[in-house]
Amino acid sequence: MTMDSIRGLTKTSTADDVLACIDLTGRRAVVTGAASGIGVETARSLARAGAEVTIAVRNTARGREVAADVEATTGHAVHVAELHLDDLASVHAFVGAWSGPLHVLVNNAGIMDTPLAYTAAGWESQLATNHLGHFALATGLHDALVAAGTARVVSVASSGHASSPFHFEDPFFLRRDYTPNLGYGQSKTANVLFAVEAQRRWGGEGITTNALMPGGIWTGLQKHWDPEVLADLKRTAGDVVKTTEQGASTSVLLATAPELEGYGGRYFEDNREARVVEEIYDVVYGVLPHALDPEAAARLWDVSTALVDAELVRLGLGPTTA
Repeated sequence: MTMDSIRGLTKTSTADDVLACIDLTGRRAVVTGAASGIGVETARSLARAGAEVTIAVRNTARGREVAADVEATTGHAVHVAELHLDDLASVHAFVGAWSGPLHVLVNNAGIMDTPLAYTAAGWESQLATNHLGHFALATGLHDALVAAGTARVVSVASSGHASSPFHFEDPFFLRRDYTPNLGYGQSKTANVLFAVEAQRRWGGEGITTNALMPGGIWTGLQKHWDPEVLADLKRTAGDVVKTTEQGASTSVLLATAPELEGYGGRYFEDNREARVVEEIYDVVYGVLPHALDPEAAARLWDVSTALVDAELVRLGLGPTTA
């Protein structure tokens, strides 16, 4: 397989284009953060193709509005469930309420470039939300993924991973200086490393796990950016920018494409596998070696497991990770 060999799909392809010839009837999917942005279009396209979709969101009122809109445009019912990724009690409750197989998990939710903040567990908020919450969710749903026979786990990462490798010595910025882009970059590197190690651990169980860069899409994710900087970027970004329907396409590709069955632990962009580079090119393209490092991936899994299990014990919920 080459980077450009998947059905001729390109950077301008939409999620519906990806699913044009795919029937997902009988398959169940969870999309986190699907109350806005590309998560909405990811859920919409999966539902339109016949999947039973659950959107896992912080704001259930907004989630119900999105579900009603998706149902109206697809003719398929969409379930809404509350999920706060920065609170493992919420993640634990979501996992406990799930029954039966799960064919697709799209770890789409995220926050970006936020001021320094800590969760009740003492975790820096971007790492907590973008990585550790999703790690707890995926490992908690491991048995449901196995029960599906063949399943996909998709992690929405970013070219922002280039800003920082994972800092094992001080992941929560307790001793080093914090800047929002370093916190975001570390969390996005963690998303890719999760895909690498999950594929190694779970690939033999029929689970395919990959990460992706959706592209440059203007959504609420940029709400912490300086308004003048954001306005200037919107004027000058040119053809790097995608619609939300285009931005959702690579998520949907990784979640469904038969061509990618068992082809995991990779990083994709524009519906193709990204090149490994030493520096991001053309603003958003390429994946740096530190995000695909198998040793770092294995170490991060162990660190994440220990952190999640300790927090579940602190909450009186007990370790449940796979």
